[in-house]
Amino acid sequence: MGDAVRTTAADGVLTITLDRPKANAIDVATSRELYAAFARLRDDDALRVAVVTGAGERFFSAGWDLKAAAEGEAIDADHGPGGFAGLTEFFGLHKPVVAAVNGLALGGGFELALAADLIVAADTAEFALTEVTMGMVADSGGVLRLPRRVPRAVAADMLFTGRRMAAAEAHWHGLVAEVVPQGETAAAAARLARTIADAAPLAVAAVKEILDATEGDDLAAAYRRLRAGDLPRYRAMLGSADAEEGPRAFAEKRPPRWQGR
Repeated sequence: MGDAVRTTAADGVLTITLDRPKANAIDVATSRELYAAFARLRDDDALRVAVVTGAGERFFSAGWDLKAAAEGEAIDADHGPGGFAGLTEFFGLHKPVVAAVNGLALGGGFELALAADLIVAADTAEFALTEVTMGMVADSGGVLRLPRRVPRAVAADMLFTGRRMAAAEAHWHGLVAEVVPQGETAAAAARLARTIADAAPLAVAAVKEILDATEGDDLAAAYRRLRAGDLPRYRAMLGSADAEEGPRAFAEKRPPRWQGR
């Protein structure tokens, strides 16, 4: 791990902090560092969930490092196996990621947050896809993910104009799970992550798999996919010891002891 990304792990939660003053901007090297952190989440059975955040309180991330661009980093540079910011094209990650958006999430910074499963935001946070104001397109997921998360007209407005969306509006649209006072974002995201980490790991993985596999399907098509038998984590959950342990622990009025199998 390089200097731009810090990680800590405790109680099944991996905290990933992007720390590149002044704006937590992301270049190719930083994308690869972030990917390494998310790959650790994928590969370590002791880790259940990650929280990704930015150092400081002004910026979650300003997105692509335009200084690196000015020095020759190409608009279509290879940011590594996870895509821009290490997560936007990391489709093999089957554990949840919570974005703790503590400030401005602009351009690729917003795309990083959109690639997470849940967003917790400070009440001072703002979100924007500013690429069109600089002659570019939000093609690291913004133009694809945002219309799936908010009404198309709202997404089109943001994509065509680059306007900023305040945290309260993002919460109203369901884009953000929780809005908290500035300075409390990390604690709120950590609480949410710990709650996820306390749940049955196979069940959490199955939920993420089903959500990802059926996104965009109508209800009948989603049921067909669910019953087709080609979702391995869902199948593993159905036949697991944990699926037996949950009801047994409930009946015995004790906390469940998850084995992840």
